[in-house]
Amino acid sequence: MLKILSLKFYLTFCIVFMLDQVSKYLFLQGLEYRGEFFDLVLTYNTGVAFSMFAFLGEYLKYIQLVFILVLFGYLLYQKDFFKTHLIAFAIMLSAGCSNLLDRFIHIGVVDFVFWHKWFEFAVFNLADVMINISVALILIKEIFNKGEKC
Repeated sequence: MLKILSLKFYLTFCIVFMLDQVSKYLFLQGLEYRGEFFDLVLTYNTGVAFSMFAFLGEYLKYIQLVFILVLFGYLLYQKDFFKTHLIAFAIMLSAGCSNLLDRFIHIGVVDFVFWHKWFEFAVFNLADVMINISVALILIKEIFNKGEKC
């Protein structure tokens, strides 16, 4: 059973990581789209969400590395919680690692989706979307699990 869980985790991790890196590679090669609702244009985010903490510069990638290692260590310690949300954590860790890789090989995280219809939203990438999806999966599963226990 543990082998199956490990395989699911690693496959999900690898698929999300590769999809994100391939999508970023396309924009690094010059892919661009400008539309009425959104643009797909290459940008580099030297901060985190909404460019927060950009003032940390080079230190930010090391802080993110420590954060990912602490999260992974915590999940290994909380085995039941990890098993319950295995796919979500594989997605979350993979997306985080992909963005972290960008920090080490580029001047910042490679972002490319810019929503600008009705309001201007931060520029983001596939990994950012996957992190949000993984958090939503964990919350939804926890809400339904709490309802079953009552």
